[in-house]
Amino acid sequence: MSNPSELPEGWVRVRLDQVAEVRLGRQRSPKNHSGTHMRPYLRAANVDWNGLKLDDVKQMNFTDDELAVYRLKKGDIVLSEASGSASEVGKPAIWNDEIADCCLQNTLIRVRSHGVDPSYLLYFLRSEAIRGAFVEHSRGVGIHHIGSARLAAWQVPVPPLEEQRRIVAALEEQLSRLDAAVEAVEQSRTRSRQLWSSILHQMTEGTLSRNVRRPVTWERTDEVAAVQGGIQKQARRRPVENKYPFLRVANVPRGRLALEDVHEIELFEGELERYRLESGDLLVVEGNGSPDQIGRAATWRGAIENCVHQNHLIRVRPGPKLRPEFLELAWNSPKVAQQLKKVASSTSGLHTLSTAKIKSVGIPVPSLEEQDALLEAVQQWRTKQLAAEAAQQAALVRAAGLRRSLLAEAFAGRLVPQNSGDEPAEALLIRIRAEREAAGAIEPRRRGPRRAPAQRKRTLDTVPAPDAPPLSRADTLATATQPTLDLEIPS
Repeated sequence: MSNPSELPEGWVRVRLDQVAEVRLGRQRSPKNHSGTHMRPYLRAANVDWNGLKLDDVKQMNFTDDELAVYRLKKGDIVLSEASGSASEVGKPAIWNDEIADCCLQNTLIRVRSHGVDPSYLLYFLRSEAIRGAFVEHSRGVGIHHIGSARLAAWQVPVPPLEEQRRIVAALEEQLSRLDAAVEAVEQSRTRSRQLWSSILHQMTEGTLSRNVRRPVTWERTDEVAAVQGGIQKQARRRPVENKYPFLRVANVPRGRLALEDVHEIELFEGELERYRLESGDLLVVEGNGSPDQIGRAATWRGAIENCVHQNHLIRVRPGPKLRPEFLELAWNSPKVAQQLKKVASSTSGLHTLSTAKIKSVGIPVPSLEEQDALLEAVQQWRTKQLAAEAAQQAALVRAAGLRRSLLAEAFAGRLVPQNSGDEPAEALLIRIRAEREAAGAIEPRRRGPRRAPAQRKRTLDTVPAPDAPPLSRADTLATATQPTLDLEIPS
């Protein structure tokens, strides 16, 4: 078996800065917030996996000399230099002169090709980002930084120019089909969420079951449930002697609990009895940066003994007139969500709830028998919806795997056939270097004897390049035929 890291005949592996200029954007500074040369610039927020987002392009002062250095040209690739999210590091997009005299900020790195097809470089850098190579070789704590020097030293497989173009054409054809399939799945997910929202609305209106009298009675939350805040996290509550499990906002997504990472907190005399959660308690998130997430809630079912909750979660303990399961569904319904958004808003722009606000929210309270009938009807719909969601998620996972495999095959030289008549990549590199030397972009090759390694100054050319992990051959693409994605969703 051949080594998967070996390149096909006619290909070469080089540092990125041998075939492109790699430059970090200019740092923001208060002195550049205004001036006589205000110009548009791109930042990390303008780069998306699907291309550039240019609906919110900022401006700052770039002198004419700075414009010459930082201006974007058609075919330039910009990629995010750093991110707190591992999945976003190195995310690239290509610039097509959408805005005149546009520059870039230092949250982005510009890659300007010198002879290699820019689209080929774009797909290669995207492949590296998708497979997590940039994160693996990044630096920083909390924020992952690539760094322009590290990117400049990145190893790039370079095929003959004509083969680069064939690879780009094949990728665009197959990825466009894959993108269309993914879009269809996303549309299906949107319809599924809309259907679930409609089901919850019908439940609160009582129209989901024939066994419910209408109109359904609505009452204030504090009339049918006990509402209580939680424990504020403070230095004196560092868990030492009397420590107990402690739920936070991160543990309460909408409609479910995430208990993989539960912290502990120190309790004092009498607090366990006051704050201990009971099975059936509804936990409501009191604040969120997104108005749509305000008041999201999930039911506690006693998964952890003697568990309490923080003050950013408000406990709603249903009384005898409410089934806990019905309360959770009603609370996450559109009509209650609208109330929560309204009472949470403020003139300061912050969105928060309080126990007083929660108490004032109206919720539907049909009889217990009617709640049971509605819950039964909801469960029938929920079973079908969960099956659809599982199929949709499986399709998206498979699509992501196909995308990675397709890109891996492309840059291992197995996506399109080689042509012995193509000019070898080595000849292309010689021509690129000669053109860059003529333009003064790089120093001419040394003609005399080189200094000993210990005497040479460490430059960008001596920055060690990260070793690219071997590319595995994907079984589904081994024959380089068009992959298909089965997106049939069971009804």
